[in-house]
Amino acid sequence: MAFLDPRITLSPLGLSSGMKVADIGAGSGAYALAAAEAVGDMGLVYAIDVQKELLSKLKREAERRGKHSIHVVWADAEKPGSTGLNDKSADAAIFSNVLFQMEHKDGALEEVKRVLVPKGRVLVVDWAESGGLGPAPEHLFGKSAARELFEKHGFSFRTEARAGDHHYALVFQKS
Repeated sequence: MAFLDPRITLSPLGLSSGMKVADIGAGSGAYALAAAEAVGDMGLVYAIDVQKELLSKLKREAERRGKHSIHVVWADAEKPGSTGLNDKSADAAIFSNVLFQMEHKDGALEEVKRVLVPKGRVLVVDWAESGGLGPAPEHLFGKSAARELFEKHGFSFRTEARAGDHHYALVFQKS
């Protein structure tokens, strides 16, 4: 299977009703919508992206599906404090297909660390390979680089998750 259903990839985060999730670089919203299913109407998903048009599309799609727990946030998550979320306001975070694009990864990690509760978890999904579908080989941000980055920022590696044929998925926990 080339691309795995985000609900399957999200499962190691242990999302449940009432939780709050920050989707950093939400894009078209596949993970935000899947997270909204998991946290239900009592939970909240902050879909954060720098592209207003993608957030508008996501908001319309969430409304169409009756997912009222998605709150779109226009922000550059690479700048600490830019999301406007309160400290320790999210139980989990998602970084899907964004690390390879980020210029200021350290800033993004500072921001996610700030908004996560103690022991909060982060799912990182990114391209494992290039070859026509993903980014050019020189833009890949591999599994070992992701692990090194998150550990440098005080996160502990927990497990790998299934992410399809072209991606890797790692789960970290805030120390």
